[in-house]
Amino acid sequence: MRPSQALQGKRDAVRALVEHFPVGNPRVFGSVLHGTDQEGSDLDILVDAMPGATLFDIGGLQDALEGLLGVSVDVLTPGDLPVKARDVVLSEAVPV
Repeated sequence: MRPSQALQGKRDAVRALVEHFPVGNPRVFGSVLHGTDQEGSDLDILVDAMPGATLFDIGGLQDALEGLLGVSVDVLTPGDLPVKARDVVLSEAVPV
């Protein structure tokens, strides 16, 4: 299944799941945003970490999203993005 298909049917569940972690403002970027994802692609999710959030929180969210959607998921914060791509990703990313 393409990640865009998995997300399309479960957007509300993804939003609800994100609320259980110390992050906010979940956004989609990458191949799913551009409509170029394929089977085996991953779903790129950008979140803003709340004060006190740890890498374990981000990893826990990633694991939970993969379990919910059945596709590979990468969860990143703006600080995780490569400097060269950061401005473009931040300007293009759309809310889940």
